[in-house]
Amino acid sequence: MGAGYVGILSVELHFPENHSLKGKRKELLSVKAQLQRRFGASVAEVDYHDVWQRARLTLACVAREHRELQELLDGAERYLGGQAFDLGQVEREVVTFE
Repeated sequence: MGAGYVGILSVELHFPENHSLKGKRKELLSVKAQLQRRFGASVAEVDYHDVWQRARLTLACVAREHRELQELLDGAERYLGGQAFDLGQVEREVVTFE
């Protein structure tokens, strides 16, 4: 019996056109909702809460197969890379309980 896989993606975002915390939070709310909807990810803002041009998001996805998990994480990273903000440092980890 397989235990499945958990993928963790941590990304740093830069919002060069943003000029307020309110603007950043509005954009992050939309990004987090899209990641949840498109990839079934749990998403949290984990750093730079009081900085209006930076954010660090960590998201987690769960899948039965390693290949399926890699596709989810690749898709999430591609989605983030295609947005109006700049995608900075990206860290990825895959965990299994087998």
